[in-house]
Amino acid sequence: MTHYPKLKGFAYLCKKIYDMLSARLRDSIHNVIHTLYHTEIEPTKIQIGETNKEFEGDFTFVVFPFLKVSRKSPEATAQEMGEELIKIDSQVQCFNVVKGFLNITLHDKIWVRFINDFAFVNNFGKKQAVEGSKPIVVEYSSPNTNKPLHLGHIRNNLIGQSVSHILEAAGHIVKQVNLINDRGIHICKTMLAQMKWGENKNPETLGIKGDKYVGDLYVKFEKELQKEIKSLRDAGMSEEDALQKSPLMEEARQLLLDWENNEPKVRELWKTMNAWVLQGFEKTYERMNIRFDKMYYESNTYLQGKDMVLKGLKDGAFFRKPDQSVWADLTGEGLDEKILLRSDGTSVYITQDMGSAVLRHDDYLPERMIYVVGNEQNYHFQVLKLVLSKAGFEWASNIEHLSYGMVELPEGKMKSREGKVVDADDLMDEMHKTAKIISLNAGKAISLPEDKANSVMEMIAQAALKYFILRVDAKKNMIFNPEESIDFNGNTGPFIQYTHARIISLLDKAASANLKPSTTPIEILTPAEKELAVLLSRFPIVTEESAKTLNPSVIAQYAFDLAKAYNAFYQNHPVLKETDEQKRLLRLNLSLFTANVLNSAFYLLGIDMPRIM
Repeated sequence: MTHYPKLKGFAYLCKKIYDMLSARLRDSIHNVIHTLYHTEIEPTKIQIGETNKEFEGDFTFVVFPFLKVSRKSPEATAQEMGEELIKIDSQVQCFNVVKGFLNITLHDKIWVRFINDFAFVNNFGKKQAVEGSKPIVVEYSSPNTNKPLHLGHIRNNLIGQSVSHILEAAGHIVKQVNLINDRGIHICKTMLAQMKWGENKNPETLGIKGDKYVGDLYVKFEKELQKEIKSLRDAGMSEEDALQKSPLMEEARQLLLDWENNEPKVRELWKTMNAWVLQGFEKTYERMNIRFDKMYYESNTYLQGKDMVLKGLKDGAFFRKPDQSVWADLTGEGLDEKILLRSDGTSVYITQDMGSAVLRHDDYLPERMIYVVGNEQNYHFQVLKLVLSKAGFEWASNIEHLSYGMVELPEGKMKSREGKVVDADDLMDEMHKTAKIISLNAGKAISLPEDKANSVMEMIAQAALKYFILRVDAKKNMIFNPEESIDFNGNTGPFIQYTHARIISLLDKAASANLKPSTTPIEILTPAEKELAVLLSRFPIVTEESAKTLNPSVIAQYAFDLAKAYNAFYQNHPVLKETDEQKRLLRLNLSLFTANVLNSAFYLLGIDMPRIM
């Protein structure tokens, strides 16, 4: 029998559990091939995978690559290899053959040892970063300071935070950064609206969050702008010309020039209004438990970008058109020409992104820079990498765009300019109210003091929101339905939280009765116990897969599968009432192990686990 040393702290945690359980099998199969076919094969080249759910077995070995040396059919080769494997490896209990696939079942005692060794490890599945390794920088959120965060921002934040946690668990150093888009024509629109219609109002005098106040100004500007455009179009002007000739847009463009020329009054108003919005953002981030290692501001990075463009112009990487605007020619790469500086010398989005990328690279010297940005910006990031490469930055190839789909409501798309958005704060308030109603109707948290109950309700509301969004593959568009997200019986965050709380309650009762999880010599498991053990062993592999694909939905689906498996086990296997002491101890170990892994999985999703519900 393979000996697995007792684990303490982080020892062994950087090694995949799947590999630990299959390493002996590789060696044994290597010996089988040598014995039967007198052929030497490197054990590392022997691939062992997880057995498909529809077949019996713990691991599967594919024999097709060895048919040349066996000179037999796939079925005959797998059969004789399985028979020899049982002779030489005591950890193998039985096998079955499906065409050229040898499905191998390990003795239950192997899984019992695994349960005993790992049930008490709180950070099971987490790898330690290699000392001296370069970090991965993950940029997400990146809001504009002309409106509050909305549902689309929520998906961005949740994906960015979860991917950061998952990469850390997979053994990477991660730096979470946020680029605040605090300059540009859209910001000038809100400033102009304050100047024209603010009437000396401010968020404090109105008693509202600063980001909401400024967002209302943005909507006001757009409504007034549309009135002007309609009037100009009615006079026979095209829509494009009407937008250019609109007095409001001319004033906004002049305000942008004044800002870039550091006109004192314009800069003062800009600082004041940005402060209002940033204070509002901070409250929303705090409620979502979002934190960043560093904040960057476009108002600082665009200057770096302008300097890079002018240097690239001088070096011949870029070119100037007759109207004095500066461009990058990307036609040779299958794209088109891209403007980098307007004819009046003001910057565009790509300019500040160039500056931000260089500053971030200089700050962290990262091995990768991951941008969490919606899929409508796919072209933008193609351009960014090419423009940086033309400017001479070889590390531009390390930029990755984590492109995610749009999130919509059942009634359709959101439109910021028309004020038709789901405000993040309002949504979280509604989620809290809904969680409270559903929880009380389901008999949850009714015995808790009011402050404790409110804390639990907030955890449930946040879990409902975060899990519902993260369970969908980030690349796909999705529809967020608040009513479906809070369900204690479906594929939801609250269901998994309730499973965890049920286990904690069980363990607390066991502790009160002086029954504590402990090692057990049991060598036979029920099918449900083994299924749970095998599923628990998969957590490190699932984490690694999620890190490789930058896909939190892999973790979400795993957490749901684990919660379902535990509930199925719990329904048919008494724990505290089990009269056989060794079985009781094993089931307590399984329960503790499951609670720890569910808690770890939810941490990777940025979700808190209440101990009581």
